[in-house]
Amino acid sequence: MSAENPDLKIAQAATLQPIQAIAETAGIPAEALIPYGNVKAKVDPAQIPPRGENGKLVLVTAMSPTPAGEGKSTTTVGLADALSLKGKRTVVALREPALGPIMGIKGGATGGGYAQVVPMEDINLHFTGDFHAIQIANNTIAALVDNHIHQGSQLGIDPRRIQFKRVVDVNDRALRSIVIGLGGPTQGTPREDGFDIVVASEVMAILCLATDLQDLQRRLGEIVVGFTYSREPVTVRDLKIEGAITMLLKDALKPNLVQTLGGTPALVHGGPFANIAHGCNSLSATRLALSLSEITVTEAGFGSDLGAEKFLDIKARYGDLHPDAAVVVATVRALKMHGGVAKDDLAAEDIDAALRGTENLRRHVENIRKFGLEPVIALNRFPTDTEAEIEAVLGWARENGFRAALSEVWAKGGEGGLAIAEQVLEVIDAGNDFHHLYDPQVGVEEALRTIAREIYGADDVQFTDKAPMRLRTLKKHGWDTLPVCVAKTQYSFSDDPKALGAPTGHVLHVRDLVPKLGSGFVVALTGDIMTMPGLPKEPAALRMGVDDNGSTYGLF
Repeated sequence: MSAENPDLKIAQAATLQPIQAIAETAGIPAEALIPYGNVKAKVDPAQIPPRGENGKLVLVTAMSPTPAGEGKSTTTVGLADALSLKGKRTVVALREPALGPIMGIKGGATGGGYAQVVPMEDINLHFTGDFHAIQIANNTIAALVDNHIHQGSQLGIDPRRIQFKRVVDVNDRALRSIVIGLGGPTQGTPREDGFDIVVASEVMAILCLATDLQDLQRRLGEIVVGFTYSREPVTVRDLKIEGAITMLLKDALKPNLVQTLGGTPALVHGGPFANIAHGCNSLSATRLALSLSEITVTEAGFGSDLGAEKFLDIKARYGDLHPDAAVVVATVRALKMHGGVAKDDLAAEDIDAALRGTENLRRHVENIRKFGLEPVIALNRFPTDTEAEIEAVLGWARENGFRAALSEVWAKGGEGGLAIAEQVLEVIDAGNDFHHLYDPQVGVEEALRTIAREIYGADDVQFTDKAPMRLRTLKKHGWDTLPVCVAKTQYSFSDDPKALGAPTGHVLHVRDLVPKLGSGFVVALTGDIMTMPGLPKEPAALRMGVDDNGSTYGLF
């Protein structure tokens, strides 16, 4: 165990409760538990008797992050433990980490310090195999599409108009644009293709929005894999393979049960990225958590402009969810970066820069208010923060009428989140007027303009490259009244990752519109966003390994 990896060291030193004890705490009967060893299990919701009224739902989001992240998952876990300490029967519902980013930039993705979900190593590395199942299911569809074409293409699929890509849980830029089927007639039909990362797969999105096996199979059947020579859509149902793909996913659909360091039950399930997908854990896990708890704490990826907007406009719409409170995570270092400080200089005290950066935080708070929710700002403390910087930011919040409190969950676990928990409970008691930002019936164009103007601070939306043609296709087939899932950089309100702070007057450039009928939304690709990320010059994988005892090091 390395001193350079305190999160991993803390996780490895913890004594975990048997998963049966965690299930008992959550009220999960033994017949619903499918153990994967001693400290993790899958849960079959069908084996849990209906309960009474569901618990309250708390959504955790954040300001626009820096490349290193601001501790949103850490805050989510710490808040759940704090609510447990206050005597509330609490369950936390989180996404599963993706191996691509773990090996690339992020390292681990299970919280940090004394606010973690554990077993940290298992969750970060393969876990219960859900991502592998999704990868295989996705690629089986792709293989069957190409086989159909090779065997004569009775459906008349145009190889030039296939939109369903293969996926792999690795950040591999070399696979973004490839040619397959080379080598002669027995090797298939040559065509251009490419890979996405697993978290961008429509199969991932479907798994995270499906309510049961029947709904999963229905949604899988509606995936549009491509178009015929006469420009008519071809679906998985047309290929008659939705049953086989459902079979591959029947176990992956069940939520995973683990625990926090504070002993709070944690359902960790599903993992679509928030900047290229809808960025929320599975609806089945959230619903299960709500049925078991007094309070469910969940998160949505990145800032309010990405994961939270999609949670509130897509997941909450399809799942009939009504959030009772929202938390916006902020850090002094992120505020300073949005206030003009270079990344390498963030450790130096700069109160003025932190206050300049509050314009970014203000917009995130105002964004949440546009959904009828009153957010609580959680100022997540980092070791380099000074008391003067912290007090300046909290003072700014008080002066502007924003709820805010210091979060010290990394260092203190649930004890460090009690101040946030108290404010969250006050917000829950006050009630709210939650509503969606737009009605999908207005059409994709107008929905995009509403999101761009209200959430991003843009003046307008410009449709470029393939987008105008795709828009005509959406309207032709009656798909233009689906909700919109915007694929956009997480670092800025605009589609330019370098435009920090709270830019206004910009134009959102939409270069493609991809119908995802199984998911039930249209993906709008903006700027230079990639559905297959690349690796940095020095990937996190360079610092990872196992020691002579088989213990992991380098995850952080």
